[in-house]
Amino acid sequence: MARCNHSHSDRLARRYRGSRSTPRPARRLFGLGLLVVCLAGSGSGVAIARVGVDADAPAAGINAFALDLYQQLADSPGNICFSPFSLSSALAMTYAGARGETEAQMARVLHFGDNGESFHEAYGDLSRSMRAAGDLAEGPRLVVANALWAQEDFSFLDWYFELVTSRYDAALRNVDFTGDPAGARRTINDWVARQTAGKILDLLGPGSVGPLTRLILTNAVYFRGAWVLPFAEKSPAAPFLLAGGERVEVPMMHQTGRLSYFEGQDPEGADFQVLELPYRETRLAMLIVLPSRGRPLDDFAAGVTPERLGEWIEGLEPLRVSVFLPRFALRAALDLAGTLGAMGMPDAFHQQTANFSGMTGSPDLFISSVLHKAFLEVTEQGTEAAAASAVVMALKSSGQDPRARKPVFRADHPFLFLIRDRETGVVLFLGRLVDPRG
Repeated sequence: MARCNHSHSDRLARRYRGSRSTPRPARRLFGLGLLVVCLAGSGSGVAIARVGVDADAPAAGINAFALDLYQQLADSPGNICFSPFSLSSALAMTYAGARGETEAQMARVLHFGDNGESFHEAYGDLSRSMRAAGDLAEGPRLVVANALWAQEDFSFLDWYFELVTSRYDAALRNVDFTGDPAGARRTINDWVARQTAGKILDLLGPGSVGPLTRLILTNAVYFRGAWVLPFAEKSPAAPFLLAGGERVEVPMMHQTGRLSYFEGQDPEGADFQVLELPYRETRLAMLIVLPSRGRPLDDFAAGVTPERLGEWIEGLEPLRVSVFLPRFALRAALDLAGTLGAMGMPDAFHQQTANFSGMTGSPDLFISSVLHKAFLEVTEQGTEAAAASAVVMALKSSGQDPRARKPVFRADHPFLFLIRDRETGVVLFLGRLVDPRG
């Protein structure tokens, strides 16, 4: 099985800047359809190596995409949970093969930089630094893994294969979609389960892989994190105010400790609070944004921008805070093809207009669906979460100083939450809690 490495950089850059090499048999590689899968998981702590300056643009783009996608999902009822890092990572590998208007639309919606060597190198560096720091013998860990699952004997452009394997460190695996699609599906599902510590099972359901599938790109992220300051072991029931005004009894965790805290007023003059809960031995932390009771979360969230979020994070100060937070677990299943199309990249999903000729040399592929599943649980000890995404491509057919007091952060009504890397600022998970009962 052939793989590219960084010794190919000069040759890869020359190809990428303009040449379109002739499709070749890709060493028992690609075919008629493409499925890109990305996963994420989280549970008890992590240490992450520092990312260089070149990684700043991908991190900022991921976060801008995260808030844009949240706004699109906000009209749906109930809780929201997804992994923008996971989705963006898989779509970045897909973006490398986009051309023409398809490429331009993806760049705008996903907040990607110029589709060239420097962007993909920076994105790969961001993922690589996080992955390297998770290689710990025990305790806190973060797993970031990419793999290519390729059909035998299908022609593919050399430079695209080398770009994804070298810049994104994607391991090349051969499977037989044509002769044994069920076996290929089981193989990939087993890999997914291993990378996410069993949190994502059967990502590819029956019928999701067929004889026309030719490539699956997978990205997996697993994080387990324990709080620096765990909550009290016993969490008595307490009322939580739902958006409609109903009160429900839920387990309410409590702690008092020195935490990073900010409070302010939104553009409408309503008060809000921001609290950061760090994970042990890691740069990762959960950020909770809590509007005042009576302020509709949807109205408040509509005004959240990357710039304002950055200002709130900059304003965090260490303070002794009394924290009340419900114990909760969320599950979500999303089909984002229509959502991403509505956000401004419809061509990628249209058989007549999609142009991914950077993959095969001709515009014969389009994205048929973008699937995402997520799970997140917050307990007294820490956080456990997982997410899985699939981008399926198929062959076209023909005022007061808060330091002067001890504030109370009582999250007994709907709020936003993020899990982010405090060093790069990249958001791994984003969501809202409107009902702790799930």
